[in-house]
Amino acid sequence: MPDTILEKLASLGLSLPAVPTPVAAYVNCVRSGNLLFLSGGLPIDGEKQIIGKVPNDVSVETAKEGARMIILNRLAVIRDAIGSLDKVKQIVALSGFVNSAPDFFGHPQIINGASELLVEIFGERGKHSRTALGAAALPLNVAVEINLIVEVEPLPVKTLP
Repeated sequence: MPDTILEKLASLGLSLPAVPTPVAAYVNCVRSGNLLFLSGGLPIDGEKQIIGKVPNDVSVETAKEGARMIILNRLAVIRDAIGSLDKVKQIVALSGFVNSAPDFFGHPQIINGASELLVEIFGERGKHSRTALGAAALPLNVAVEINLIVEVEPLPVKTLP
């Protein structure tokens, strides 16, 4: 069975990275019923890292690209958890945090990078509630951190013989 979301990513010139290893004492994802609760993802893909305060060390555009990177690594986590991104029913909620200078107020613009990509990939299923906040600091000095809540198809029901 083809994975239409992977095909959509390829048509956009995008691909999923390897599932990131957690950087502390947590797991990438917890399933409760038909919801996946994804831990905060960071804009790190191999050697590429987007670190520093916005806009002093990192431009708004670079931080926005970091938000897009995070969505791709979170999608890798989802695919690993459920087998296919086609099983995503709805992106329910997104929380985005920006490592920002005290006088920076453009957090929504940066988190738009993540929100817009989710809608581009999933269409109506990608529309979600959202929080966009500034933070004095983030883990590993990254510019952005994002977590998600995602509704997925129910697990198959096992029948007794």
